[in-house]
Amino acid sequence: MGGPKAHHTDMGPVSSVALLPSGWAVLLVCVMFGSSLPAGAIDAATIIDRMDAAYAKVEDYQAHVEVRSFGSDGSVKIERFLYSFKKPKWIRLDMETPHPGMVLVYPDERGKVSVRPSGIMHFLTLHLSPGSHLLKVSAGQRLDQTDMGQLIAKISHSLTDERQGPANIIEEGGALVIRVLALDHFRPGITTLYEFRIDEGFWLPVTVEEATPAGHPERVVTFQDLRINTGITQAFFQAGSG
Repeated sequence: MGGPKAHHTDMGPVSSVALLPSGWAVLLVCVMFGSSLPAGAIDAATIIDRMDAAYAKVEDYQAHVEVRSFGSDGSVKIERFLYSFKKPKWIRLDMETPHPGMVLVYPDERGKVSVRPSGIMHFLTLHLSPGSHLLKVSAGQRLDQTDMGQLIAKISHSLTDERQGPANIIEEGGALVIRVLALDHFRPGITTLYEFRIDEGFWLPVTVEEATPAGHPERVVTFQDLRINTGITQAFFQAGSG
């Protein structure tokens, strides 16, 4: 039984990490001065391989997604939506808040995002570029860069060539929690402190937390009620579907 199992992985020389918050510093000290990896301990390369293998078996998925964005002034912006995805690249968002009833579908016949507003404007369909500022997901991120395949690829880079500090891995409540300082996924020249939670049942990411190197929270993305290979058809990804 006991507490969470901690593992430490080091995949080559990296730059030093400054200004770690106290909780992260304690964890780092505990890991660095612990014993060598126990037999069977999981490392970053194994995690990447298992995520890739798991995602290769996924044909479609749905999840209720919550995005919490933290402003420098202490404000918190919350977005919730049902996220649906079907390979190779069909994406649908059914907004719950702050625009309940709005539907976004990518791609339409012109490779754009079809937006069906809610309320009295529900009969209109807008066609916007995935990079439109009206469809801003987060700084530098486009709507067509939100699928789990993209996320797994970004996590892989965060643990390898874009890593800027030690990768600390903890087993906690049926999930692997990975904390690593890495180049930001979408903002060139920015370093971000990431925490990835990987479900050990699905071997897919279910939470991404982003913070500044000093530990100030910026964004938390949570995938809830993840359902895989539901059988949703391509017709579901048409702008006029229910």
